[in-house]
Amino acid sequence: MASETVGSNTDGVGDDAVAAATGQPREVWFARLDEAGAQRDGWTHKAVATWLVAEHGVDPWWAQNVTVAYEQARGLRRPGQRQDGSYEASVTRSVDLEKTAALRALARVVESALGTAPLALNLAAKHPTARFPLADGEFVLASSSDRPGGRSSIGLTWGRMPGEERLAEVKARMREWLAAIG
Repeated sequence: MASETVGSNTDGVGDDAVAAATGQPREVWFARLDEAGAQRDGWTHKAVATWLVAEHGVDPWWAQNVTVAYEQARGLRRPGQRQDGSYEASVTRSVDLEKTAALRALARVVESALGTAPLALNLAAKHPTARFPLADGEFVLASSSDRPGGRSSIGLTWGRMPGEERLAEVKARMREWLAAIG
């Protein structure tokens, strides 16, 4: 089910972009990681990313990208699955609002839908956020960031789900919340 609702890491970032940013396409990195024993020896997520940064000078953001793609390609992680084994789903869209106004509007929609106020609302950050605690340790994180022309990108992440069964339902619900903004 996850593959239908949450794309793999490679769906969002093309191999050309990876090669331009890291000097090699994913398959070359995957082969190098296999040669180094990453899968065979059970390297952790952190060990793979650290190897890419420390041994090959890969930018940390791109090292994370390659690491997740490697884990998914080798069956060590499913799409939507986090390093700790929990699952998360995210959605974004652009709106014609300034980032703080966009986050305030999104936080109101989420608060109304969930029936709970945000645990934290950080409007002063470069990328403002509102965090909503849910039952069993799950959470919803609302965020916003500037886009050209006075627009903003708003996003929602529903995290710490114990399994992938609800990914489609959660993504659909969050898309409705985003559609209510601007």
